[in-house]
Amino acid sequence: MDCFEPIRRINSRGGCAPHLSIRFDSHLFSIDTSRSPKSCIQPDAYLITHAHSDHFGRSAMLSPKAIASVETARALEIRYGRRYAGRTFAVGESIMVDGVEVRTHPTGHTIGSTAFSWKTETGESILVTGDVKDYSSLPHCDFLVAEANYGDPYDPSCVFEDDLAGFFEALESGASFGAYAFGKAQRAVALMRAMGYRDEIGMDEQSLILTRELMKDAAGPLTEVNGGGTNVVTPWNLSHVRSQNKYFLTGRRDTSYPTIQLSDHLDFRGLMRMIEHISPEEVLVYHPEGKRASMMAYHLKQCGMQTTSLDLIEKFFR
Repeated sequence: MDCFEPIRRINSRGGCAPHLSIRFDSHLFSIDTSRSPKSCIQPDAYLITHAHSDHFGRSAMLSPKAIASVETARALEIRYGRRYAGRTFAVGESIMVDGVEVRTHPTGHTIGSTAFSWKTETGESILVTGDVKDYSSLPHCDFLVAEANYGDPYDPSCVFEDDLAGFFEALESGASFGAYAFGKAQRAVALMRAMGYRDEIGMDEQSLILTRELMKDAAGPLTEVNGGGTNVVTPWNLSHVRSQNKYFLTGRRDTSYPTIQLSDHLDFRGLMRMIEHISPEEVLVYHPEGKRASMMAYHLKQCGMQTTSLDLIEKFFR
């Protein structure tokens, strides 16, 4: 499509800055990328989909041009100890950026995670998903910029289902759980409450702060590690908990603890269903860099879709 183009910024070391920007009409939106030095071309906005470090909000949050949900901005402040300098919105609201109406959509990946969509002057629609667990609120678009964390159709680890039954059985046995402080820890607490667990949950410092701040009353009673009936702590702190049974909530298999499959991402089948739901004319796979994004793009081409991936972008700016 000629009405917009994906481009990448060349950094001071001669390599590419993370992720990408989209140039359309007279605008430039940077997507999940680090902040541009003052000497570089500046975007109209840094759209931050969520607060995980591989989406570079730690850098972009320092710009007044940053745009993120209220929850994402607060999570960035807690995680990195810096003041968020940009604008915020409630997920589902629209926000105006230099005359462009940018709509926001929940993705279920983390609390406050957001997809962004907008239209060009000639009416073509653009949707940037960020990481996705629930695509049901994502709209149709002409040009889709999508993640592919589990996008390799030839990798068996990219096809999975969450083991909610296993998680419930472990919870009933009094087990404690290893979960990353932002995202997975809050999902674990939400699942525990949904499964009827009402006692205090012990958490390590950052997990506790993030969960209290982002979940508010929905988190139920929380306390410090070993202060409750069970614990949800970062994986490297599992050795400090007194529970006899300990599990790492992850899809990984290279851990010293038994694992329970619990992902905050769609698997390959879910990604394909998401693309069918959105029904775009063209797809760009932008995250993560490397094999999985490229393999997802290749598979979509084989399915007859006009597709590219981040590594194949040919336009650059400084």
